Amino acid sequence: MRVPPHPGQTIGHMEAEIALGTRSVIDGVLRGYYYGYWIKIYEVPADTLQAKKRLIEALTRRLFNHVEHGLNVPGRRLDEARRAYDSEPDAARRRVKGAMLAGALFNRATDIFTKLVEMQALGIDIAHDNALMRECGSHLQEALSLGRLVLHRSGEEGIDELWGEPFKAFTVPLEDFYESRYVKIALTMRDIDRIADTLVAVFEPLPTFRGIERVAREFAEAAKVKCETLRTDGGIFDVWSDFVVASELLIAIAPGPSPLWTAPQLQGYDDALVLIAQGSELVGHITRARTPMPKSTREWIDRCEKFRDSYGELLRTALP
Repeated sequence: MRVPPHPGQTIGHMEAEIALGTRSVIDGVLRGYYYGYWIKIYEVPADTLQAKKRLIEALTRRLFNHVEHGLNVPGRRLDEARRAYDSEPDAARRRVKGAMLAGALFNRATDIFTKLVEMQALGIDIAHDNALMRECGSHLQEALSLGRLVLHRSGEEGIDELWGEPFKAFTVPLEDFYESRYVKIALTMRDIDRIADTLVAVFEPLPTFRGIERVAREFAEAAKVKCETLRTDGGIFDVWSDFVVASELLIAIAPGPSPLWTAPQLQGYDDALVLIAQGSELVGHITRARTPMPKSTREWIDRCEKFRDSYGELLRTALP
């Protein structure tokens, strides 16, 4: 086996030679290889109802942190939410009410799981075909089917994976669930690198933005480290601080326009600042969710390419 590269970095031609999920200790940290990235590995808890309860609670909190506002409907209001959804004739309002119903279903499933764990703690055996277990799974499955109606908090697209994770945690062994998360983190890191590559390709050739390559690469590395680090990790204080500071440095990369610029050059400069800020914000969204946002990423890259076609030559001749 070849010596692994540094954590969080791709390996190019070595990729075909390393099996998916390969483990290796790199700089004293256990890491796993997934689609070109070595990702930090955490110990999998014992596969118990208590562990699954904690995981589903954490996944549910994470979901509500990243989706549009107003969806965290208490489980006790499930019947109300369903009636509101079923009786709504307007398509736009029905989408929102369907999203609220999904939130109520998630919370009801968490309520049931909590009670099952409490019963188990009292010595009551909870079989997998228990009626409450089936009801919990049914609620999660229905919420997953409604997840297509829900938008990310940015309003740009949905993140279906977030709706599927609690159901997956409920139905598969915890070890398999964590393996699926490492795969998703690797795909997220790939999109972070795609965004950084676009920033470099579009803006580094422009004199005003010269030096953005170093800043964008450092931002991407900080984002990938944040992406693989759990909030309970002791290093999260440094990891989050590094990520925030790297984002601030990226936003502040341009020195400002020259008074000698023409109106089209000034417009191009303003558009560039907007695109860089949008790229930073997009990386922030997918890093915190640890999930790709393919529609938003594709549309942002398209906007950058249109900017290059419209203003690239004009700004290449603009002195900083």
